[in-house]
Amino acid sequence: MTAFDFFNIIRSIPKTLRFNLHYFPLKTALKLPVVVSHRTYLRELHGKVELPEKVERAMIKIGFGDVGHYDRKRSRSIWQVSGTVTFGGKASIGHGSKLSVRGNLCLGDGFNMTAESTIVCAKEIRFGRDCLLSWDILVMDTDEHPLYNKENERINPDKAILVGDHVWIGCKCVLLKGAEVPDNTVVAAGTLLTSSFTGEHQVIGGNPPTVLKQDIRWEH
Repeated sequence: MTAFDFFNIIRSIPKTLRFNLHYFPLKTALKLPVVVSHRTYLRELHGKVELPEKVERAMIKIGFGDVGHYDRKRSRSIWQVSGTVTFGGKASIGHGSKLSVRGNLCLGDGFNMTAESTIVCAKEIRFGRDCLLSWDILVMDTDEHPLYNKENERINPDKAILVGDHVWIGCKCVLLKGAEVPDNTVVAAGTLLTSSFTGEHQVIGGNPPTVLKQDIRWEH
């Protein structure tokens, strides 16, 4: 551990304590299962955070990491939660990442969002186990503003986003409402995904997205 990293951990103690004491019973909070960087803006500490049955110290990290082509010293994360965030196990939400949740967000064990990405959840977003999100990604299950037809009926309801196990989402991807990604899939960089795919061990990419490769596997 470098002196810079050690100094950052010391500076992160106040926000880490605030987060844990707010969301968890005292016995759980004192284990400090969630570590929050001092560069994280705790904009809204509402709703609830659910943990797995087995709780470990620092199993969830918010606002840390180091993606070399970003300046992590000036990269600010945002936590804006009035809904429910469920962690299935260990998770890393990297520096500069933003979570805005008023619905139900579920992050499976081993979830890793590297840096500068955004999740906006109004209804439901689910990630399975061992998902890797690269940088500058947007995942959003809502249009934010309603649209109505001439009968005054809403025509753009929020729709869930479902991502399976062991999925790698490349940089600058956009996953919008209704997107579904099956297990063991790679979503190529720059893909705009708004629909459901089936099958496994494949690369999805392009605009509109199609299956680019099949019978593949990927590793961290």
